[in-house]
Amino acid sequence: MDFSQVIQNLNWLAIMVAALSTFVIGGIWYSVFEKSWMDANNFTSDILKMRKMPVVFGLSFLFSLIMALNLAMFIGQEDVMFGTFAGFMAGFGWVTFAIAIIALFENRPLNYVLINGGYMVVAFTIMGAILGAWK
Repeated sequence: MDFSQVIQNLNWLAIMVAALSTFVIGGIWYSVFEKSWMDANNFTSDILKMRKMPVVFGLSFLFSLIMALNLAMFIGQEDVMFGTFAGFMAGFGWVTFAIAIIALFENRPLNYVLINGGYMVVAFTIMGAILGAWK
């Protein structure tokens, strides 16, 4: 199978929904862990107000779309169980430990890894479940 066939066989609506799911999960996750997340990053409310939120949300969606596309290509035509497991392993085995390595070099607290890595584990697991279930 060549690359153009792989792209044609993807469920683009599922990829969009999987990408959007990261926003829902992130909104819930970071509202629950807001204070701890701010402390782990040495953020204040004033610092957070300086962000350009349209740019943050626009780029976040683009990056989420790329992540969902990548995961969809990895999952292929496998089922929901494989998709969920693949999503979990991508979030835990790759992303969380990549965050942990960066945190070591940046001298970040363990909470930084647990909060951000935990979000990625949940987000990738849900993305994988959506992509595996929706063929």
